[in-house]
Amino acid sequence: MEHIAALLLIVGCSGDLGECRELPAPVPVFETMEECDAVLPAEFENARPQGERVFASCVFVDPAMEEMDAELVWDVLPEGRLVASVEPFDDSGVSVASHDAGASDEPLMR
Repeated sequence: MEHIAALLLIVGCSGDLGECRELPAPVPVFETMEECDAVLPAEFENARPQGERVFASCVFVDPAMEEMDAELVWDVLPEGRLVASVEPFDDSGVSVASHDAGASDEPLMR
């Protein structure tokens, strides 16, 4: 079984960000963040026709969560920033997105 270190998340939204949905990524899982970061610009460009506004981010997967049930949690904030994280599965209905895709030195794909 291969180790997953990153997920490629691509989200397409309406112009006003009122409706957003995950878009399929040809290869959604990667063994390293570097592999994901390397394909991010090309996959973002390929996805651009699928939404008025498109966002893409490589989301870190904590190796400690390998044996846990987990879910990808994401949101596009009103200012147009994609936030996402992989969180332990919580069936209480409350989820928190904690990875700020716009906080790194890398430009946010829009």
